[in-house]
Amino acid sequence: MLREQVEALRDGMRRRGTLDALAPAIDRGVALERERRTLIQSADERKAQRNANAQEVARRKRAKEDADELIAQGRALGDEIAQIDRDLAGVEAELQRVLLEIPNVPLAEVPAGGEEANMIVREWGTPRAPEGVKPHWEIAAALGLFDLERAGKVSGSGFVFYRGAGARLVRALVNFFMDTHRDEHGYEEVWPPLLVNRATMTGTGQLPKFEDDAYATRGDELFLIPTAEVPVTNLYRDEIVDTVPMAFVAYSKCFRREAGSAGKDTRGILRTHEFDKVELVRYAAPEDSAAQLEALTRHAESMLERLGLPYRRKLLAAGDTGFSSAMTYDLEAWAPGVGAWLEVSSCSNFGDYQARRANIRYRAGKGEKPRLVHTLNGSGLALPRVIACILEHYQNADGTVRVPDVLQPYLGTAVLAGRG
Repeated sequence: MLREQVEALRDGMRRRGTLDALAPAIDRGVALERERRTLIQSADERKAQRNANAQEVARRKRAKEDADELIAQGRALGDEIAQIDRDLAGVEAELQRVLLEIPNVPLAEVPAGGEEANMIVREWGTPRAPEGVKPHWEIAAALGLFDLERAGKVSGSGFVFYRGAGARLVRALVNFFMDTHRDEHGYEEVWPPLLVNRATMTGTGQLPKFEDDAYATRGDELFLIPTAEVPVTNLYRDEIVDTVPMAFVAYSKCFRREAGSAGKDTRGILRTHEFDKVELVRYAAPEDSAAQLEALTRHAESMLERLGLPYRRKLLAAGDTGFSSAMTYDLEAWAPGVGAWLEVSSCSNFGDYQARRANIRYRAGKGEKPRLVHTLNGSGLALPRVIACILEHYQNADGTVRVPDVLQPYLGTAVLAGRG
């Protein structure tokens, strides 16, 4: 894009509201790409001269003629080529740093602007009125479903102990989501590692932009994953897959340092540093990725519908779309106890942005040139806020909570009435 579509790149950043901040980087990238091509051309010219020189040296030696001057010229050309290669390596390293600073270009159907330009495109269910509904942390405390105080003692703020029926509710939701996505929606089940290397985090766009938000281990350059998207999307990094679409579902713990920032949503379990999530990841052909985003989003929505939780689908504007995403739908479930719509899933099409970083390609047919896949992912679903919505939407006047029908076989009960 720096070489051939720089105005489209600038327009994408303008729609995100980041052009002023990124204009110097884009301009620098254009200059570096021009310098890179000039250096490559210079190196190629000198290599051609060196090859011609070597051939003439060989001819003169066969003819018993003096070749000392040509040999000296060949050495000088070699020194020049080596210096150009060093210069080229420096330019390419700086260009790579610039490219990693630039977010994805939003798709044309993504509205320009910030959060105020987000659009509600779908609604389902009837939200329960908030009057008389207790927030989830009061219900959970009364029923002994989770313990925030002791989690704070053990780990610090932003962590939670699920206990008794609360712990079983977590396990029930994970199994329900995994079973449905595998058996009905056709996803391959994956159990990913929770620690990944720097190349993996860079491949999906977490690094270098969000390194300060990541939990890193000491000394060995490993990072706790912020979402299963990271290891699963990188499953075929630096490989060529035989077929697309491919679909994966994974459960994992997720770790995010930014949770609870600025004092927002810090009560209960709405923002925690560690949480459970079932993630959907898809590889698609470029011409099919729009349809794949719709399919993935519907799979996530169907989980909310089966749980009976009212929700809405929101198309995010360019300025509210994540760094690596080209288009994102947020799914928000209604929590009457806190009187708010809570984001429980973000479903995104990344185009070939992540695939370029991670070098993930596919071959459409035998003998055809490999093409970059389009990557997509979405939560199917994230658990803490789903649990909050269940506790608030299904609470009874006597303080108990009715279990959604689809979870009753997993929990073995129709009502949450205590820690058992």
